[in-house]
Amino acid sequence: MSGHGTPVPMTSHRCGPLTGEAQVPGDKSISHRSLILGAMAVGETRISGLLEGEDVLDTAKAMQAFGAEVTNHGGGNWSVHGVGVGGYAEPDQVIDCGNSGTGVRLIMGAMATCPISATFTGDASLNKRPMARVTDPLELFGTQAVGRSGGRLPMTIVGAQEPVPVRYTVPVPSAQVKSAVLLAGLNAPGKTVVIEQEATRDHTERMLAGFGAEITVEDTEEGRVITLTGQPELKPQVIAVPRDPSSAAFPVCAALIVPGSDVLVPGIGLNPTRAGLFTTLREMGADLTYENEREEGGEPVADLRAKYSPNMKGITVPPERAASMIDEYPVLSVVASFAEGKTMMAGVKELRVKESDRIDAMAVGLRANGVTVEEGEDWWAVTGLGPDGVPGGATCESHLDHRIAMSFMVMGMGTQNPVSVDDGGPIQTSFPIFTPLMTALGAKLESAA
Repeated sequence: MSGHGTPVPMTSHRCGPLTGEAQVPGDKSISHRSLILGAMAVGETRISGLLEGEDVLDTAKAMQAFGAEVTNHGGGNWSVHGVGVGGYAEPDQVIDCGNSGTGVRLIMGAMATCPISATFTGDASLNKRPMARVTDPLELFGTQAVGRSGGRLPMTIVGAQEPVPVRYTVPVPSAQVKSAVLLAGLNAPGKTVVIEQEATRDHTERMLAGFGAEITVEDTEEGRVITLTGQPELKPQVIAVPRDPSSAAFPVCAALIVPGSDVLVPGIGLNPTRAGLFTTLREMGADLTYENEREEGGEPVADLRAKYSPNMKGITVPPERAASMIDEYPVLSVVASFAEGKTMMAGVKELRVKESDRIDAMAVGLRANGVTVEEGEDWWAVTGLGPDGVPGGATCESHLDHRIAMSFMVMGMGTQNPVSVDDGGPIQTSFPIFTPLMTALGAKLESAA
């Protein structure tokens, strides 16, 4: 069932051409960081285009609980009156981060070097997810973490009374771990250094620089070395949140598999650490073009035009690309089902510790809909059935995972028989307008809600 209420079964039917303009919501990663860093600045940060999904709204409530003044002015326009680096107040209540792994891990980092304690919880899905990957490096600052077995929520973080700077090599590619350490480093004296062997999304580094932090990024033989000087005074910003490439993935991929489709998705962030899916689709032979390329708020942006692509071929996705498209592999596997030949996806063990085990969830659902899937611990392969060869007809488990639910809804738009999910409720966490947006393009979605 949904972490936020009664299950919402959904069914997607084969549809005619998808056409029109898809105005997807603001980027979730940048929305979280805008609120958290705004709360650590001195003065008023103004944000436009904020994603108003449940995940980000939970982060906004958390910032209020830590003492920041957060105001919703309507239409995606928000303001945050920050309390300064190290100025978080101790919350009166448990911080509920809902379904958001990004939210809870970044917030833990931000408060880890403040002399306060806070207890975190989430929905059934979030409370199963491992937090030790973040709390272990935070303990190097002098922070303490006490949670359930396996490093799971609910968990209490006791902030370091006298934090020390750290030097930390991220063991697996994870923007969440990197960002948590950098946010903790803000209130530690001296220089905190994070080293990553594979580059992950760099929104935190870009935004820290924008807020006035002293931060450098250098490519070395050790890897990507990020050095942050602690205890700056962050300056409030005016932030225009670009539209979310992870959300754009769904109308783009649907257009590629539904005959006759031609969909424009304007204003999408094409940060190179996030755009791996679109590169991969083009390598498969997708008719996907970038129009009106520009820069907004320090991030590259373009309008994406996706057209029906019946001649796509399976490819081997380079493992080093995984970090730039980790959230998009579920919907890529759907597109791969409609391509010719095998699509091999390796270096993706991170998928097994997302909102669900996404490799297993997609493999089971794809097989139920007539697609051949092979899998290992850190790889999987989908053998495509061609542009009109996917039978469909199954009901799939979403596992409280918004991206699993939306991926199967996209699949049903091109299969011979309808595809259903047991619970589409989690879609609200990241893409609350998914159903009306896709319906306006021509999709046939049914919901029990």
